[in-house]
Amino acid sequence: MANQRSTLVVGNWKMHGRLAGNAALLQRVAEGARALQQGVRVGVCVPFPYLSQAQALLGGADGGRVAWGAQDVSAHEQGAYTGEVAAEMVAEFGAAYAIVGHSERRAYHHESSELVAVKAQRALAAGLTPIVCVGEMLEQREAGATRDVVGAQLDVVLAVLSADEAARIVVAYEPVWAIGTGKSATAQEAQEVHAFLRARLAAKGAQAAGVPLLYGGSVKPDNAAELFRQPDIDGGLIGGASLKDADFLAICAAAPAV
Repeated sequence: MANQRSTLVVGNWKMHGRLAGNAALLQRVAEGARALQQGVRVGVCVPFPYLSQAQALLGGADGGRVAWGAQDVSAHEQGAYTGEVAAEMVAEFGAAYAIVGHSERRAYHHESSELVAVKAQRALAAGLTPIVCVGEMLEQREAGATRDVVGAQLDVVLAVLSADEAARIVVAYEPVWAIGTGKSATAQEAQEVHAFLRARLAAKGAQAAGVPLLYGGSVKPDNAAELFRQPDIDGGLIGGASLKDADFLAICAAAPAV
C-alpha cells in the first residue's frame, strides 16, 4: 500500500514558457505552496533554459516548498553529443528531479525502455530523482495488454538498478490515451494499475515498495481529490494544468489530510 504520509505533485511544463510569464507563474506557485499542508511535496519540471530561473526564484534561503527539475537527461555523461544535456549539468542548477521516458519522448524520439533505464541510472548518479514514466497506448489498453506493457517498461528499468537505487526513483503511470486529450482513467482504473506497479516494485525489494507512484493522465482540480484518495496513488505528474497557478495549486491542495 502507498505511503499516505505525503503526496507528491510535479508539474511538467513541456515546451511552454517565456521568461516573464515563468517568473509570474513560479512566484504565484511558490506563494500558494506555503499554504499547503506539510504532507504535500511540490515540484516543477521546466525546459532546460529555465533551470537557472527556477533556481533563482524557488531556491531562496528559506528553502521554499517548491522543488524543480528537468524534463529529460542524456544517456551520456559528457562528450561530442550536440544538443544533449547531461544529468550532472541539470544537478548543478540545484534540481531535484528529472523526468525520463515520458510518452512523448518514447513516441517522437523513439526512446526504448533500455534507453530510459540508462537515463534513470544517469539521473541517480548525479543525485537527481528520476521520474520514470510508463503507460500504454489506447489500442494496447483495448487489447487488455495494459499490465503487460507497463510491467515490461518498468521491469527494464528495475533490471539495471540495485534495490537501493530502485528505492530512490519515482514512477509515473501516464496512460498515453489520456494525455492532453481531456480523457482520464477513472480513479478505480488508475488504482488498479498503480497497485500492479506497486507489486512489481515490491518484488524488487521492501524499500522499493514505498516508491511514490504518480498518476499522469489529465489530472485536473475536479478529479484530483478522488485520484489522490486511492491507496496506491501518491500524487500526480501534471501537464497542462501546471501552467495555470490556480489549477496547479488546487490540485496540490486536493491531497488527503495526513
